[in-house]
Amino acid sequence: MNKKQLVEQIIKKKSFLCVGLDTDIEKIPSHLLTYEDPIFEFNKQIIDATSPFCIAYKPNIAFYESLGIQGWMSLKKTIEYIPKNCFTIADAKRGDIGNTSKYYAKTFFEWLSFDAITLSPYMGEDSISPYLNWKGKWSIVLALTSNAGAMDFQFIMDENQKPLYQRVIEKTQQWGTEENLMFVIGATRSEEIAEARKRAKNHFFLIPGYGAQGGSLQDVCSYALNEEVGILVNSSRGIIYASSQKDFALRAGEEAQKIQKEMEQILFDKGFVNHLF
Repeated sequence: MNKKQLVEQIIKKKSFLCVGLDTDIEKIPSHLLTYEDPIFEFNKQIIDATSPFCIAYKPNIAFYESLGIQGWMSLKKTIEYIPKNCFTIADAKRGDIGNTSKYYAKTFFEWLSFDAITLSPYMGEDSISPYLNWKGKWSIVLALTSNAGAMDFQFIMDENQKPLYQRVIEKTQQWGTEENLMFVIGATRSEEIAEARKRAKNHFFLIPGYGAQGGSLQDVCSYALNEEVGILVNSSRGIIYASSQKDFALRAGEEAQKIQKEMEQILFDKGFVNHLF
């Protein structure tokens, strides 16, 4: 999915919601454990319930690869089941060099057919460029995260008193374009979101930390929206674990719709859509 198509889907669905499929075998409703593939069954029902209200899905790969071969197959079936008008993100946070990155890219872009992958830029250009060589695919670089440990490295100042996360944003734009490069920008650091947007005016931001981690959607949008919307806001636990009972999918759909309605209002207020509901 290219940038134009992604923006079109956002306007069509009046949503920039990304649903995180952090599917934990220990947290899914117990009645699903009788299925041959409980993880896929959970994801399937979540997708059915939420796809009218979101434009992207982001499976966290750790929850799948920890289950071995069965987990990888559950992931593959999940990606194949997601509607084609939804953007798919492999939350894999890979970050190795050269030939290794080439085969990680082959795994997620070819075998699994994801649209995008999250990447750590710590090892530099040769850890990112193999992914950027894939036509029609996206690299989403970790720039500013919402976890407590973000302070350990991301805010180290250089000789010009510029924090490392800003250097990451500026440097990586020399390797990719607004058509194949996004940035992870955490929702819980509003003032830094504004600084990130100054440095990457036309790039999409993937914004985790909304919902369960406490980020405000209104605050995020006031700092992060650009002329093409330019953001995907992720919610994982707040949607997929809205209920642990047999109504889990229904409740997930209700939560997704609630967020979508708030997003629709924001898009209307900002002039991106011309009618509500």
